[in-house]
Amino acid sequence: MPDFVALWVYLASKPLFGLTATLSVYVLAMSAYRRVGQAPWANPVLWSMLVLATALVLTGVDYGTYFAGAQFIHFLLGPAVVALGWPLYERLGELRQHWHRILLAALVGGTIAAVTAVGLGALFGLPREVLLSLAPKSVTAPVAMGIAEKIGGIPALAAFFAVPTGVIGALSARVLYTRMGFGTNEDDWRVRGFGLGTASHGIGAAHALQVHPSAGAYAGLALGLQVLLASVLMPLVFRWLPI
Repeated sequence: MPDFVALWVYLASKPLFGLTATLSVYVLAMSAYRRVGQAPWANPVLWSMLVLATALVLTGVDYGTYFAGAQFIHFLLGPAVVALGWPLYERLGELRQHWHRILLAALVGGTIAAVTAVGLGALFGLPREVLLSLAPKSVTAPVAMGIAEKIGGIPALAAFFAVPTGVIGALSARVLYTRMGFGTNEDDWRVRGFGLGTASHGIGAAHALQVHPSAGAYAGLALGLQVLLASVLMPLVFRWLPI
């Protein structure tokens, strides 16, 4: 036992500890996810976060040490988001034909996501800074932090709200869409993906890609549109709102 503890302390101090731990936990979580038929409750992103956070707390490894290695995966988030453009390129004809409907759907969906979040927060009497941090919750976390800073919110709090928003969307999407009557034809997959990307940003888009190619493509499109629309419109709108 003392030898194991010494080995753990040695490995935890190395820069690649975070990278190795993250990849190992995610591979195991993905394997379990597939074994249970991709059940929503077994979402690998959720369980990877829970396992890694618990391990860091129990072992006393600080986040800075962990991130020294995990930053290599963090760097790949940029290329991964860019790669979402390929499925969209394959559907360029569809996008050209329906671009006005897609843009309108993105605008309405993003508005509803922000208004409902701020409205519920106001109903519970949350402070102004918290309300402004809630507004960009359906935009991917790095962008949500920048928007929150621009409109008077708290960037760290915006990131905190964005992550569970994505996870909850990925967990509940299948059940909600089934109960709403959406099937499994091509049009329904597009709607499923676009809705998931609009409400649950990158985590929702990643889940959609695992389920169906068209769902993943339209989820990536919705993610990109929300980033663009929210970055431009939210600072303008909240400048004039009496919040």
